[in-house]
Amino acid sequence: MPTMLLRGYRLPSDRPAVMGIVNVTPDSFADGGRYLEPAAAIAHARELVAEGADILDIGAESTRPGATPVSADEELARLLPLLEAVLGLGVPVSVDTMKPQVMHAVAARGAAMLNDVRGFRDAEAFAAAVAAARQGVGLAIMHMAGEPRTMQAAPSYADVNAEVDAWLAERVAAFVAAGVAPAQICIDPGFGFGKNLQHNLALLRGLERLTRHGVPVLAGLSRKSMLGALTGRSDPGQRLAASLAGALIAVKNGATILRVHDVAATRDALAVWCATRTADE
Repeated sequence: MPTMLLRGYRLPSDRPAVMGIVNVTPDSFADGGRYLEPAAAIAHARELVAEGADILDIGAESTRPGATPVSADEELARLLPLLEAVLGLGVPVSVDTMKPQVMHAVAARGAAMLNDVRGFRDAEAFAAAVAAARQGVGLAIMHMAGEPRTMQAAPSYADVNAEVDAWLAERVAAFVAAGVAPAQICIDPGFGFGKNLQHNLALLRGLERLTRHGVPVLAGLSRKSMLGALTGRSDPGQRLAASLAGALIAVKNGATILRVHDVAATRDALAVWCATRTADE
């Protein structure tokens, strides 16, 4: 099972790692506004670590469909107090951001991973990511078709698995050519980011294809609208069972990092999976 090196931390190699989500935004789809205040966000981060999170992923700009962008200054004003507080919790901290200015700032302050939903596809973001990687920072490369405000406007693919795989392969190759170690890279097919329900299901069924790149595969299915469409649960908070089912299918198909809202429940589900898998799995 491929693992990652993140600024002195090593993610588990004997089981999938669990990445706990902390959003300091007023408009994220699953918990918008609930942890906007620093004290609430810090308390939530501590709770996720106590529940068994292997890594925290903090973000200060919503990337849900139709989300309104925020300035780099506003994003940093939300992020930095939280980052400073959670760096001492004993787990690596990932920062979910699309902005090179933010990438530089959080890497300088101790972030262990950068998580870009746009896959560092802009030249400035790529350069910021390479500079951070030279400090030992890990990179989560996600595929997204379009931009958050418009990505769900009739997304179209001839072959979604082949196209996402090829795009991620190109990004991995570009970073390796720039001197980034594969052990610092993970890839994410971007469930729900410029994909309709059938695209998402095809990616989940075909997730094993991405394991050929030799880097960890990150799956972020937690509470997403695809699960609501399948179950009829319009409230993201009622999608726990579906989220756990999606997580275990992702793991069976090759995911080794799960980005989730519900850490304790996910760790329990993984404990059962790990105890019952066969030696050749």
